[in-house]
Parts: sequence; structure tokens; C-alpha cells
Amino acid sequence: MNQRRLFIASCLSLVVTAMIFALRGNVEDLVIGDGIAGFTSSEARSQYGWISTMAFFGFAASILVASPMLDSLGMRNLLYLAFGLHLVGVIGFVMAPNYSVMTYSMLLAGFGNGLVEAVINPLIATMYPEEKTHKLNVLHAWWPGGLIIGGLLGYFMSQAQIGWKVQLGIILIPTLAYGVMIFGQKFPQTERMAAGISTGEMVKTALNPAFLLLIFCMMITASIELAPGQMVASVLGNLAKMSGILILVYGSALMFVLRYFAGPIAHKISPIGMMLASVVIAAIGLFMLANVSSTTGAYLAATVFYVGVCFMWPTMLGITSERFPQGGAFTMGLMGFAGQFALGVVIFKMGGIRDTLRASAGWSETASEAVKNAASQAADAAAFRYVAMLAIIPFIVFAIWWIKDRAAGGYKAVRLSQAGD
Repeated sequence: MNQRRLFIASCLSLVVTAMIFALRGNVEDLVIGDGIAGFTSSEARSQYGWISTMAFFGFAASILVASPMLDSLGMRNLLYLAFGLHLVGVIGFVMAPNYSVMTYSMLLAGFGNGLVEAVINPLIATMYPEEKTHKLNVLHAWWPGGLIIGGLLGYFMSQAQIGWKVQLGIILIPTLAYGVMIFGQKFPQTERMAAGISTGEMVKTALNPAFLLLIFCMMITASIELAPGQMVASVLGNLAKMSGILILVYGSALMFVLRYFAGPIAHKISPIGMMLASVVIAAIGLFMLANVSSTTGAYLAATVFYVGVCFMWPTMLGITSERFPQGGAFTMGLMGFAGQFALGVVIFKMGGIRDTLRASAGWSETASEAVKNAASQAADAAAFRYVAMLAIIPFIVFAIWWIKDRAAGGYKAVRLSQAGD
């Protein structure tokens, strides 16, 4: 097994999912204004939000199906399938003649995203059993890494007035790269299989009340982290009168750097402590984003927000793998499913909020630009505040959990022995 090659390929596959996320958000206005059959002017934001939602639902569905069958189907085969779905999904979206084809193409790309997540998380946890939270954070540093790549490409291509089809098509380059890297490689057994954990014990772990509570928190933290990011380009374009995609790149750069330091931070305050601090800081950042009116204010608010969400997704996976390792790829997959499913719902809800409040504030095709701008700003700010309020629930859960761990002597990871040890 070429451990380094598999790690790099995993990072590249995550770059692809991030670029799809970033560039899909960046081209929203271009796609809506391109006259594609099926879009209606009064509901265009909700319709484009539904395209994004289908990607997240596809992610959720594939990870839910693939994770419990990972050991029987094989990590390599599922990553091959993810590669094929990424190719078909991106090409289909770019070549789509109408809204319906565009939607189903993004659903296929979402299936590919989900398979990537289903494979690479247990793969990294298996290859690095003694430093799971740290290595998962390093792996997931390439999510913001992909956002930086996609965001910068999107910005400069937009400045050069390059069409949205070319912007989306550029995703095929890293897709082909990770496909080449995994070809013919040997993959390890998952940690659960190597330890001889039965399927029954795996399912029992997934039904543990503490794990179910963690899943519920994942649904909220994933929405807090990723839903605003999907709309940041168009929303901050209205709120701060600047390129929102540059804010996305700036925030992603912060996350990329900080995730490399996750190991020492987790060791000092524990993964549960990291999540407790994260939800508080992220909520403050979202309320700040809802009230920005200047470039300086936008960067300050974005700094607070991205520091808050930086460790959320990989740390939740790290907690799952360290505290519930008997669940193997299944429990890690359930976490990804829950996060992406909830994210799809929240993004669609945010799109609906923006359309509804814009209309109630007087936005219409015939309204003056001043009225349109004021209505858009009010609607965008409300969407950010809606997501920020969700942070109350995980704050309470993680506060209680952290206090309980402290009383028991601190955070402790569960170790699995190899079969026969």
C-alpha cells in the first residue's frame, strides 16, 4: 500500500468536491441570467438553491448507501465510481440544455461527492489510528484548499468575462488527476474489519443515544459551516458591495492554515472543547456578516466566522472515530449523511427566505435599483441570522458534554485492538 499516494489522492478528491461547491455558487448569477429554459425570474434564487440542494441530497443518499457496504464493496471500487460520477455530473451540468438536466447532473455530482466522503474518512482513520482528529483535519484542510483554488479561478475568470461553462469545466482537471492516482492502487482493510468487529456491534454503536445526539449536532454544525458559504459570493456582493468570492477565498485560506494546527489545539482543549468554542464564534461571525456594509466590515466578520467554522466538520468526524470506533465506516458515513442532508434543507430554506423577503420588501423587475438593493440586503441579512440562531442547540449539548468529560478526568479516545491481539 502506497500510503502517501492514497493520502494525496484523497486530498485531490476533496478538492474536486470543494471546487464544485465554490464554482457552483460563483456562477449563480451567470447561470440565472443565461436564459436557460426552465428558470423563472420571480423564483430563480429558489430554483438555483434547489440545484444546490440536489447536490447535497445526492451526497447524503450515496454516503448513506455506501458506508455500511464499504467493507464488502471495497474502498477502491467506490472511489472509482466517485470518479466516474464526477465526470458525468460536471459534463452534464455544463452541457445541460435546460433546468431539469442541470438539476439531475448536479445530483450525479452529489453522488460522487458522497462516495468520496464515504471512502476517504475511514481510509485516513485506518491509515493513521493514533492521530485521527489531526490527520482528518489535515485531510479536510483541502476542502478550503479546493475553495481557494475554485474561488480564485472563478474570480479571475469572471473578471476576464469567461463564461460559466468554462468555469465549471475546469473542475475536470483535478478530477482526472485523482482518478489517475487511485488507478491500480492497493487499499487497506478498514479499522473495524481489522479489529474483527461484527456487523451487529457496528449497528449497535450507531444506535447508541450518545452517537445519535452527536448526529443531531452534526446536522446543525454542518449547516452553520457550509450553508452560508454556498451563498457568500452573491450575498456579500449585495451586503458589502464587493466580490463575495474574494471573501470566500480569504476565509478558506484561514481555514486551510488553521486545520494544520488542529492536533495541538485538540490535545490542549479536547475535540469537544473545540466544538464548544467553534459554535459560539461561528454564530457571532454570522450575526456580524448579517450587518456588514463595508469592505473592512466584511473581512472582519468573515474572519470571525471562518475561525469559528474552521474545525467543525473534521473534528466531528474525529470525535466519531475516536469515541465510537466500533461503528467503523458506517458511523462516519452516517455523520456525513446527516450533515449533507440537513445542509441541503437549510440552503433551500435560505434561498426561500431571500426570495420571500425580497418580494415583501418591494423587490420586483420594475422596481428602482435603490429599492431592489435595499430589499436584497434585508433578505440576505435575514438568511444569515436564520442560520446563526441554529447554534444555540449544539452550544448546550457540547457544554454539557465538555463538563461531563472534565468530571470524568478528561476526553478519552476508545482504542480498538487488531483481531487476534
